Formats: sequence, C-alpha cells, structure tokens
Amino acid sequence: MVMSTAKSSVRPLIGAVGTVGAFYGTAWKIVKAMPKRPFQWRELVSQAWFIASVSVVPTLLMSIPLCVMVVFQINVLLNEIGAIDLSGAGAGVAVIREIGPVVTVLVVAGAGATAICADLGSRTIREEIDAVRVLGIDPIQRLAVPRVIASCVVALFLNGLVTAVGLCGGYLYAVYLQGATPGQFVAAIPILTGVPDLLIGELKAGVFGLLAGIVACHLGFSVAGGPKSVGDAVNQTVVFSFVLLFLANSVITTLALH
Repeated sequence: MVMSTAKSSVRPLIGAVGTVGAFYGTAWKIVKAMPKRPFQWRELVSQAWFIASVSVVPTLLMSIPLCVMVVFQINVLLNEIGAIDLSGAGAGVAVIREIGPVVTVLVVAGAGATAICADLGSRTIREEIDAVRVLGIDPIQRLAVPRVIASCVVALFLNGLVTAVGLCGGYLYAVYLQGATPGQFVAAIPILTGVPDLLIGELKAGVFGLLAGIVACHLGFSVAGGPKSVGDAVNQTVVFSFVLLFLANSVITTLALH
C-alpha cells in the first residue's frame, strides 16, 4: 500500500521532468539546425509576414492604453511635486525599459506563438510532418528554424513599434491634457534613459521571440490526437510562453540594472 502510494506521488514528478527534458531536446535540435544549409529564406520571409500580420494590430491596441495609463500615473506624481516638465524622463523609463518588452511578451505569446503552434499542430494531425520525415527532410530545419527566427525578428520590430507609439502617446497626453511643456518633455527623455536601455529592451524582445517560437514549435510537433489536441496545445503555448517570457524578463532586467 505504501509502495503504491509512493509510486503514484512520484509519477507526476517524472512526467514533469520528462516534459521539460523534451522541451530542451527540441530547443537544442532547433539551435543545432540553424547553421545548416540550405536555409529556407522563402519560408522565413513568409512566416515573418504571417506573424507580423497577426501581431501588429494587437500591439497597437495594447500599447496605446497601457502606455497612456502608466504615463498618466507618473505625471500625477510629478505634478504633485511641481515637476511635470520631467514627465518625459518618467515616460522614457516606463516605455523603453518595461512597457515595450512587456507588451511584446503579451503579443508574441498571445498572437504569434499561438498561430505557429496551430499551424504546426494542424500539419501534425494531418500527418504532414510524418510525410516530410519519410521524404528524408528534417522538419526541424525545414519548418521550425524559419518560424523561430521569424518570431525573433518580428519581436524586435514590435518592441520598436511599442516604444515609438508609447513615447508619442505619452507626449500627446502629457502636453495636451496634463500641461507639460513640449520642449521640456522631449529634453527630459534622455535624462534617465539612453541607447543602452533601448538595446536592453531589444535584447529582451529578441529573447522573448526566440523562446515563444521554440515553445510553439515544440508543442505543435508534440500534438497527438484530433483537433481537440491542437486547441489544447495552443492553450498550453500561451501559458508556458507567458511563464518563460516573464521569467526571462525578470532575469534580464535584474542583470541589466545590477
């Protein structure tokens, strides 16, 4: 009785370890296949356009209200101490260091990665992936590598888009609704932020895109069963991507500000 109870309590742990091990195995295969030739340039461009097409509108819809909300809270505090003209510095810190990468996390995981997982999962249940293997083609090199790189590249551009939209929205809100001086707002932006902060934000976005793409490809290739399993894999992609991306964001922020 005791032995059976111990075995039942160990099984979930063994399953979790196996799942994590399988994910790292897929990640290693993708990294190892990146330098192999021939590289699928056409697939890369096609997937980058596809991911961008499903990500740009959600990025704009999320970045505008989120940036305005944060800038509003910062400006309220600065207005209380009579330093509203320094709102540009607060907007720069908020948008460049955190809001840009965080919105990129949400969009890359919620739109881009799920689209990749649904595409690969559908191909898996239709046995297209098995057919590719039978033809002697490595699906990791042919399908996964272009999607992971495309996710990484699109994430870089999305972070730049969020940064530009956030600063412009913060400027309009601070100047026209909260009484900040236009010239002082612009002049205050580089007080607390600079090119290194923008590069760190781009680094975060690139890592987020890489991780989200790997998670999506792994779960898409691991689908077993019918259409329901594809939906389950898409849901898991969102959850696992959020966990990994926010963890990566915390680690990179801590190391960068140390």
